[in-house]
Amino acid sequence: MPLLLAVVLVVLTACSGPFPQSALAPRSDFSTSLDHLFTNIFWWAVVVFLVVEALLLYAIGRYRARPGAAAPKPVHGHTALEIGWTLAPALILVFIAVPTMRTIFETAGNAPEGALRVEVIGHQWWWEYRYPTLGIGAANELHVPVRTPVQLEMTSADVIHSFWVPRLAGKRDLIQGRINRIEFSADSTGEYWGQCAEFCGASHANMRLRVVVQLDTAFQAWVDRQRAGPAAPAQGSPAERGQKVFRRSACIACHTITGISQGKIGPELTHVGGRATIAGALFPNTTDMLRRWITNAPSLKPGALMPPQGLSAADLDAVVAYLQSLK
Repeated sequence: MPLLLAVVLVVLTACSGPFPQSALAPRSDFSTSLDHLFTNIFWWAVVVFLVVEALLLYAIGRYRARPGAAAPKPVHGHTALEIGWTLAPALILVFIAVPTMRTIFETAGNAPEGALRVEVIGHQWWWEYRYPTLGIGAANELHVPVRTPVQLEMTSADVIHSFWVPRLAGKRDLIQGRINRIEFSADSTGEYWGQCAEFCGASHANMRLRVVVQLDTAFQAWVDRQRAGPAAPAQGSPAERGQKVFRRSACIACHTITGISQGKIGPELTHVGGRATIAGALFPNTTDMLRRWITNAPSLKPGALMPPQGLSAADLDAVVAYLQSLK
């Protein structure tokens, strides 16, 4: 009894929430199509299960051994039954295949004219976004306007990755030298979380992503901020000292800050202070987490290419203040 109770409690924990990456709560035309397909196949599976179980229970009851009863007469061949159990599965497969093919074509990534294009580049282990028609870029946090067709054109800078935001779109692989596409239109504003869904190395599980769906006015305000260069830190402030430390450190070899550095290995940092997360959307963008990340990134994210920086406490505080000022 205690064991059974424990099993029931463990099973019930799966019913708790929230579920930020649930494909069963669609928020776009793409994910709604997938949800309808799943529901259709689920109910066909229910029908098949009920019919098979009903026949199985009937056979168990009708032909069970009884004391003193004669053995059932064996039957060899039954044309009607054989035709039935051949045609029925074939028809069910047709009823599943037709909506499946229709959904495949609906979600093939063919965007309508005027869709917002975003180039997505997967890195170990972070995401790079480029908006070619807007002339801006971002890292790890994808911003899109609500009820606007968006086409993601995806490739990889290294190994195979897979872009997956369950509430907005299905999985799509990112392959070096090839462009794969996803097209969707989000129907609700909010923050939607996703994950790399293709094993890509030591920190595959830490390669998260965040999609921010905004009203047109909020999205345009974000675009304007991205287009603007970083504000110069106040003279004599900790941020100004941090900028000087940044200039003379190894950071400039890997990271881009407009007007300061042109590194291409790590995420672009021109507006890093305005992001909610760092390290591939893995950690909140707080003072303490920034300090820990800069001090020793591989200890927080296995395989991270960013080496420990070895800054003094004063220099570390200054760099953190500078990065947080880049909004």
